[in-house]
Amino acid sequence: MVFWFVTIALAFGVALLLGRAALHGGAGATGPAAQFDIQVYRDQLSEVDRDMARGVIPPAEAERLRTEISRRVLSADSAMRSTRHTFDGPLQPATGGVRLVTVALAGVLFLAALGLYVWMGAPGYPDLPRTARIDAAKVALESRPTQAQAESRMDGPVTVPGLNPSDDYADLMGKLRATVADRPDDIRGFRLLAQNEATLGNFKAGYEAQGRVIKLADGTATGQDYADYADMMILSAGGLISAQASDALQAALQRDPSNGTATYYTGLLMAQTGRPDIAFRLWDGLLRRSDEDAPWVPPIRSQIDQVAQRAGQPRYTQPTPPEMLSGPSAADIDAAGDLSVEQRQQMVQGMVDSLSSRLASQGGSVQEWARLISALGVLEETARARAIYEESVQVFAGQTSALATLAAAANQAGIAE
Repeated sequence: MVFWFVTIALAFGVALLLGRAALHGGAGATGPAAQFDIQVYRDQLSEVDRDMARGVIPPAEAERLRTEISRRVLSADSAMRSTRHTFDGPLQPATGGVRLVTVALAGVLFLAALGLYVWMGAPGYPDLPRTARIDAAKVALESRPTQAQAESRMDGPVTVPGLNPSDDYADLMGKLRATVADRPDDIRGFRLLAQNEATLGNFKAGYEAQGRVIKLADGTATGQDYADYADMMILSAGGLISAQASDALQAALQRDPSNGTATYYTGLLMAQTGRPDIAFRLWDGLLRRSDEDAPWVPPIRSQIDQVAQRAGQPRYTQPTPPEMLSGPSAADIDAAGDLSVEQRQQMVQGMVDSLSSRLASQGGSVQEWARLISALGVLEETARARAIYEESVQVFAGQTSALATLAAAANQAGIAE
C-alpha cells in the first residue's frame, strides 16, 4: 500500500505543478528577455570598473570592454523598444476553455499511466529485482526434493485411468518379471520390462527397470534412455521433477541436445523453479520444430501462453501447425483427367514450388522436407533435390531420427550417396 500512496501523491503533485503553470500561463512575468539582458550588461559594467580599480585589468582594456558592453546595452534597448507593445503588462491567466482542457489532459495522463502499469506491471507484487529472482531460482533448483521425497507427497501411487489389461497380458508381465529377476544382466529384458511397466502405469517399477538398463549399458546409454528414465520418475511423482530426474534430463541433453522429451521436461523444470524466461525459450523452440502429433506438443500448447506472460512476452502468439503439402482435391482429380501430360506436370510442379518456397522462408517439419525431396525426385530434378537434401541435413543436424527420415527420402529420390 505504501507504494500506491507514494505513487499517487507524486502523480498528483506533478499534475498540479504542470496544471498551475499552464493555467496561469506565465502570469507575473516582469518583462521581455531584452530587459533582463540590459540588467546583466549593467552588472558587467560595474564588474569592469571594480576590476580596473583593483588593477586586475589595465585602463585600456577596461575602456575596450566598456565600449563593447555599452554597444550590447544599446542593442538590447533597441530590441526592447521595438517589442514594447507586446509586453505592456503581465500575461493574462488562461481562459476557462484552456483550464478545462488542461485539467482533462492531466486526468487522462494520470489514468493512462495507471492503466499501463496495471496492464504491464504486477499490482500488489513486492519488489523483486532480476538478480534476486535469478538467485531465488538457483536456490530452488539446487533444493529440489529427492525422488523419494517427491513420491511421498503423493496420496498414493499414480494410476492410469481406464487401464484394464487382459489376463493374458498380466500373465506375460508376470513371466517377464520373473525372467529378469533370474537374469540380472539381461539389458534387453530390463528395457522391455521398463517399457511395459510404464504402459501399465507402474512408473516406479518402470524407472527402476530403466535405471538398470542405464547401468548395464555401462556408458553407452543414449539420450533417449536417460529421457525415458526421467519421464518415468516425473510421472511417478505426479509431475514434480526431483533432483534425480533433473540429473537424468541433463544427461539426456548432453547426449542428444535435440531430444524432445528432455527439452520439454527441462522447460517444465525451469517453470517450476522460477525461470519462465528459459522455459519459454525452450518450449517455443521445441514447438516450432516439432510435428503436431509429437507427445509434448499438447502440454506445451496448454501452458506456453501463461509461461510467456510470466516471461515478459504478453503478445506472444503460438505458431500454427505447419501447412502440409496437401494432395489434389476431388475436383482437382476430375479436372486433371482433361489435362495433358505437360499440364499435369505443371500442376505438380506448382505444388512443389509452393512447398519449397514456404520451407525456405518459414521452415517446417522433417516430414515436409522429406516430402519435398521425394517429390523433386519424381520430377527428375535431381540437382535441386540434392541441394534441398543438403540444406535439410544442416537444419536437422544432430537429430538422429530426423536425419534417418531425410536419408530415406534421398534414397527414394535417387540421390543417396
